[in-house]
Amino acid sequence: MSLEKVLSISGKPGLYRLTNQTRSGFLAESLLDNKKISVSARHNVSLLSEIAIYTLTEEVPLREIFKKIAEKEEGKETISHKVPKIELEEFFFSVVPDYDEERVYASDIKKVVQWYNLLVKNGLNDFSESAAAAKKEDQEVAKAAAAAPKAKKAAPKSAAPKAASGKKGAAAKSTAARKK
Repeated sequence: MSLEKVLSISGKPGLYRLTNQTRSGFLAESLLDNKKISVSARHNVSLLSEIAIYTLTEEVPLREIFKKIAEKEEGKETISHKVPKIELEEFFFSVVPDYDEERVYASDIKKVVQWYNLLVKNGLNDFSESAAAAKKEDQEVAKAAAAAPKAKKAAPKSAAPKAASGKKGAAAKSTAARKK
């Protein structure tokens, strides 16, 4: 399963797997204890695939951060999210050396580490870009490439004067009436 179906729900601990859609929201299953909950529109929900981490040059998708952690830890769980702040920051700096220390807080690093461990524990350690997203991107590139050679030249504008506006409140007088 890819990160497109993994959610973070504010006010709720851990991560959730999207299972079903309902009329008023959707059902999600906790990765912590496998309990199912109903999530309505009033909850603040974030897809892990949409979250990014600030670096000094750009925003790096969370998927890329998870890949780097997996490479460093050889696909196994990493340090605990309960270690002191300085250890978390040192670990994160070893994974993402150019992260923006002013905009990425220790609490953010703690969440990333906790989420990574939770995903690995539940066997969701395929952090490659989803096949659907890659296919969609390929289709957009092909569509843009196909449309490029077919670009039409704009027709030259005619020098004919425009007709008077018939809009409400506009003074629509004919040129003959103006000459009087």
